[in-house]
Amino acid sequence: MKLGRIGSLTTWICVLAISVVAGGCSSFEGEWRRSGHTSFSPNTIAGPWEGTWRSEVTDHSDQLRCLITPRTNNACSARFHAKYKRLLRFSFGYTVPLAVYAKEEGFQFEGEADLGWYAGGTYRYMGFATPTNFFSTYQSKYDHGTFQMSRPRRSE
Repeated sequence: MKLGRIGSLTTWICVLAISVVAGGCSSFEGEWRRSGHTSFSPNTIAGPWEGTWRSEVTDHSDQLRCLITPRTNNACSARFHAKYKRLLRFSFGYTVPLAVYAKEEGFQFEGEADLGWYAGGTYRYMGFATPTNFFSTYQSKYDHGTFQMSRPRRSE
C-alpha cells in the first residue's frame, strides 16, 4: 500500500519526534544517575529533586524529577523530566530558566518556558525551595497546577 506524500511526511515527523524525546530522556537518565553521587549544599537549590506534579484542571498527577544547574548571578537552569499516564505511559522533558532569589528561609524562584503548541504553549513557574523541599505552581493557557519535590536519597 502506498502512503503517498502526506503519509510519508507524517511518518517522518512521528519518527523524528520520538527520536528527540527518547534522546532527551536517555540524556536526562545519565545525568540523573551521575547526580546521585553529589552532596546537597544548604546554600543553593542546585542538584537533583524528585516528587510529583498535579494538574488542578484535569486532576492528573504523576512522577516528576528535576536537575537544577546554577548559571550566572541569580540564574539557574531547571531540567524537568515528567511522567504522564493517560492511556499510555510516556515521559516528557524540558528545561526552564529560573531566576532564583535567596531569602532568609530558603529560595524564591520564577521562570517561564515555551513548550510548544502541542504541550500547551508557554508555562510560567513560581515557587519556593529550602535545601530539602521544593514547591512550585505552574500556569499555562490551558492548565495550571503544582510541583512538589524533595531531595532524592543518595546513591551509595
